[in-house]
Amino acid sequence: MISFEDRVAIVTGAGRGLGFAYAELLARRGARVILQEIGADTHGTGQESSVAEAAATQLRSRGCDVVAAPDRIDSREACRALIEGVVATHGRLDILIHNAGWVGYQDIEALEPDFLARMTTLGLETPLWLAQAAWPVMKAQGYGRILLTTSDRALYPDYVQAGLSAYAAAKMATVGITNVLAHEGAPHGIRVNAISPVAKTRMWGVEGEPEDLRPDAVAPGAAFLVSQACEASGWVLRASNGQFHAVKPCEAEGVDYPRDLRAVAAGSPEAVAAAWDRIALANTEPRT
Repeated sequence: MISFEDRVAIVTGAGRGLGFAYAELLARRGARVILQEIGADTHGTGQESSVAEAAATQLRSRGCDVVAAPDRIDSREACRALIEGVVATHGRLDILIHNAGWVGYQDIEALEPDFLARMTTLGLETPLWLAQAAWPVMKAQGYGRILLTTSDRALYPDYVQAGLSAYAAAKMATVGITNVLAHEGAPHGIRVNAISPVAKTRMWGVEGEPEDLRPDAVAPGAAFLVSQACEASGWVLRASNGQFHAVKPCEAEGVDYPRDLRAVAAGSPEAVAAAWDRIALANTEPRT
């Protein structure tokens, strides 16, 4: 049985939805969980500290060892303060799940700098600053688990939606961050992965417990990725409706990067055009 006894975990955006489900499962299995939650509105703005405390009160009533942390995480200094405060109080940090996020729509012609900045701050800068602050602690322990959040809305053209260019940019950045941190963490016992969850939460305009696409059906995948049982690193776990599919870009056999891609040769734009069906073949073949 996977246990989190004696583990200390931070889950961002843990006041509701997916973050709450992650935190509850970790705590039920023995972790002490810090519930970071500023209580922002559905536009990703504002702050209501009672949301974190209400979540903590609810989980404590279920026997969970949790601590409310209505701290901001929208700057390097704030992220460092959160991590350092947890380590000072609890003596260690084993697990970091960055779940906090929001969905906002602006078509490309209407995209505004402030909107893009808010999206990339939480989706791109915050995971870097949180990881940077947690890194020396996890290195010293020789152990750490970091889980970031991406989205099928960015990963797969099948699921894109108009107005999500800023959101998709931040979520695709998460994949690059995961790849690099997985590489940097490998010698130190730090495993870094991403999750691409689908669940009916406030972001869907859903309040209460949905009949399907529940947050608690995603939580087992997140819990595995931050457990001692998981030695995998650099993966994206798609999680939806109690089903899981792990994906990772993988180079073709025999490639001598970057000189020989074992690919279609073409010496002119016309040659590329003529060979396009073969060049794009890999992306049209069904997955088996």
